[in-house]
Amino acid sequence: MYAVLDIETTGGKYNEEGITEVAIYRFDGHEVTDQFISLVNPEKPIQEFVVKLTGINNKMLRNAPKFYEVAKRIIEITKDCTIIAHNASFDFRILNTEFKRLGFDYQKNTLCTVELSRKLIPDEDSYSLGKLCKSLGIPMSNRHRASGDAMATVQLFKLLLDKDSNKEIIQQSIKYFDNRNLKDKLNSILENIPEKMGVFYIHNSQGKVIYLGKGKNLKSEVTRLFLKESKRAQKIQERVHNVTYEFTGNELFNRLRYNIELDTLQPKFNFSKKRKNTKENFAHSDFILQHKGRELEENAIILVENNEVVGYGFTNLSFQESHLDILRSILTPTENKQLAKSIVKNYLKNNSVPRIIRF
Repeated sequence: MYAVLDIETTGGKYNEEGITEVAIYRFDGHEVTDQFISLVNPEKPIQEFVVKLTGINNKMLRNAPKFYEVAKRIIEITKDCTIIAHNASFDFRILNTEFKRLGFDYQKNTLCTVELSRKLIPDEDSYSLGKLCKSLGIPMSNRHRASGDAMATVQLFKLLLDKDSNKEIIQQSIKYFDNRNLKDKLNSILENIPEKMGVFYIHNSQGKVIYLGKGKNLKSEVTRLFLKESKRAQKIQERVHNVTYEFTGNELFNRLRYNIELDTLQPKFNFSKKRKNTKENFAHSDFILQHKGRELEENAIILVENNEVVGYGFTNLSFQESHLDILRSILTPTENKQLAKSIVKNYLKNNSVPRIIRF
């Protein structure tokens, strides 16, 4: 579970800044499950350049709650969460400083979307939130206000999770502690698995993916695995520390994501299969394949250039699909292009897709 955070401050000397606004979205990796947005009375004046930047002035904060009045709610909404922020060292330092003033030791693991973006979306001209979102076609509203910046960070982080083929983000953030007996542990894990199509990942206590599975109903597939009595299944059941999942929205993406990540992650308890890759070319060398996404108004996209599957991912704006440079930045690059080509080619032989855009 993640808590996506953005804070606006008064400005001023290092560690003397005060919070003027805070926004936190509790995010399970797929959707926002809770939120907290509030102005905060910092009990000190706001510097003039900050007023011009954010639009928040001293008069607006006279009747706003002081930090100690919102501290309990912040603790509640960030419980068992990794803090996510754009420039996390700044936002978490400010938040932690306020808790220290109250005599409370507020400790959380953090992940920074600036650092993750530099790694997963290289060669961008700028990694400031505004310019990065503009480059990626992520819509922004209420710029330099906590709620707008935090929601943009949610959308950016969701994209980064999609592009994180090695699952390093999830492995860093897993915090599942359960010392009960095996049956209770497995039942506890199953309670949180949805009945949707997708790919699931079994993690051990170090966060490493030890098994990868897929299905039209994730809950049924994980339940079936937990009920099996084979030696391999029992070893998985004993070692499982957490189960994460990714929705795929359609059968083509289910096959594509599963096989590509199986090839990338090579989990210990999956059987290795030798696949015969096709040598046939597509009917057209350059096109965008558009399929049903994970939710309404979202499209699943596969980009084919020079008869190679160069990337796949999700979009929710036609603007993103009509600009190839933006689309390439958004999509997850395909490392094993022959494998991806075989999966897409074989799928198209027996199935239709909603739309193919040739260029």
